[in-house]
This record gives sequence, structure tokens and C-alpha cells, in this order.
Amino acid sequence: MDAITDNTLRAIRFERPEHIPMVFWINPACWHHYQKETLFSLMDAHPLLFPEFHSDDCAIPDLAPWERAGTPYTDSWGCRWETTDDGITGTVTRRPLADWRALNDFIPPDPGQSNGMIEIDWSRMAEEARGIRAQGKHCVGGLEHGHAFLRLSYLRGFENLLLDMMDGEPRLNRLIDMVVQFSEGIVERCLDLGAAMMCYPEDLGAQNSPLISPDLFRRFIGPMYEKLVAPARRAGCLVHMHSDGNIHALAEDLATAGIDALNVQDLVNGVDWIAGNLKGRVCIDLDIDRQQVTRFGTPEQIDALLRSEVETLGSPEGGLMMIYGLYPGTPVENVEAVMDGMERYATHYA
Repeated sequence: MDAITDNTLRAIRFERPEHIPMVFWINPACWHHYQKETLFSLMDAHPLLFPEFHSDDCAIPDLAPWERAGTPYTDSWGCRWETTDDGITGTVTRRPLADWRALNDFIPPDPGQSNGMIEIDWSRMAEEARGIRAQGKHCVGGLEHGHAFLRLSYLRGFENLLLDMMDGEPRLNRLIDMVVQFSEGIVERCLDLGAAMMCYPEDLGAQNSPLISPDLFRRFIGPMYEKLVAPARRAGCLVHMHSDGNIHALAEDLATAGIDALNVQDLVNGVDWIAGNLKGRVCIDLDIDRQQVTRFGTPEQIDALLRSEVETLGSPEGGLMMIYGLYPGTPVENVEAVMDGMERYATHYA
């Protein structure tokens, strides 16, 4: 299980955190696109972002099985993943329910044995949860990335799925129930382990608009979310949702879905739009740009972007977290500028 600190809980609950929670995530592909010594040196120089890193423990993380180039991987649902670059999540190239005739004999994975992507040992998870609490931290549970809308598209294919929705295909409801029942099993097990927060990540947006219309979302996907969030709400567990892409047309549905924190991309949605539509309603977990300024801008422009975002979306009461995902191609000087800025402005309201 993952862990969060009291400071993060206070930020989500608008209880005046000591600083803005900042997460710098290094995509596994970076370890063969950059000199590993360079990344380790940057991590060592930024203890707020990497509080558990020690310079004498320079271990490169293992690749997930769906991140290995040239080695197709079949997940627990029977979807085959392939990638062309070690560390980059692949795409689904075989969909077990592309033909509806396969549904009658289809057996979904067991949430007691798998999280949907890989096998899971709940006994080991319980040990991890005890260890996290022993450190004075809080446990975080979560569903697989792409647990609802995307999982349906992995099983059926994106175009097939949208046509199923438009046509009112009755077998789609059966498949939705199957997916929900599986995820409910994961949620309940995480709550049994004492999760303080549950994460519900998937991508609903493209560059300029959602991948699904608000009407279809409300008819098919929204009810899935409601069923999966309900157990966490009953348990008093914080709810965190994530979606990449432009989600303007879905934001109201998400903000009123009983969530506490919403991870959204900054420039894709627009910082002013985020402020006008989400600030103060939910904790904004801001996904810092990795398409424009941090990739092609100067260190000075990066610093200005981060400062502006903190001043626009933050407050002493909390309600703001920030995360940056490093991917290959970003100049090293810009990587350092992002790290410097995240540490500098984390205490802007302290």
C-alpha cells in the first residue's frame, strides 16, 4: 500500500497544512533516457520531494510487466498490453470481449487474487499497512488506473464501447456489473486494511475535450463511480479521483460525486478555469504541465508558472497539492528547475 502523511490529510481537509504537499514522480523510462547518476544527484539535493531517498541506496525501480518493450503482457482480465519503450505503459492490442459472443464464457478476475493488472497478496498488503501505521503515516488504497471507463474500453475496444452506449446494447450492462463487482471487492479489502484514503484513477479527457459525452458519462460511468465511492464514504475514508486530459464538461459531475481531492492537469484545463470551477470545492491535486513550459520553456518560465499556480490555487487553509511526472525528453536544467520551484513554493503560505 502507499502512504500519506498528516500534512497531506490536512491539505485535503482544508485544515491549514504546514506546506503544500508536493510529489515528483519519475517515470521508469527515465532511468534509461537520463544518466542515472544525474537523477540520483537531483533527488539527493531535494529532500522535501524525496524524503526517503538516501544517496547510498541508489536502486533503480523494477519495471511493471506491462512496461517491458518487446514482451507482450496479458493482465488479469485477459487484455494484452504491448509497449515499444521500457518504462512506458503499453497499449491494449488484444481485447477479449471485442466480440460479444465471448461474454457467456468470460470469467472476470478474483479481487482476492488480483488487482486487475497483476496478482496481489492481501496478507503482504496487511503487513505493509501495519508498517505504514507504525511509522505514523496513513494507508492509501486504490483501484487500478483505468478501473471503469477505460477498463470497459480495454475489454471491448474504444469504438465498440461508445457504439454500445449509443445503441443501448443490453450486454453492456452485464459487463458493467461485472467490472463494478470486481472493483467493489478491491475497495472493501482496502478499507478493511484501514485505508485513510481511496484513489480512483483513470483518464476521461483528451487534449481539448472529454473522451465521452456528459450524457453518456451520466448514464453509464457516473453510476459506476457512485457505487465504488459509496463504501469509502460510509467508512469515513477520503476519496481521491484522477483524470488526465480536458474535463471541463465533466467537472461538475466529478466535483459533486462525493470526492475530496481531484487530480487534474493544469494547462490542459487552464489554471484560471480550475480556480473558477474547483477551488474551494475540492482539494485540487494539480498535475503540473509536462507538454509545454517544463518541456520547452526556460528555468525562469518554469519558476514563474509554479509561482502563479500556487498563488492562484493555493491558500493558507489548504486545498492544494501538486504533482509532476517526469518523462523522457525534458532537459536536465528544466528538471532541476521544476524540483527547485516545487520545494520553493511548497512553503509559500507557511
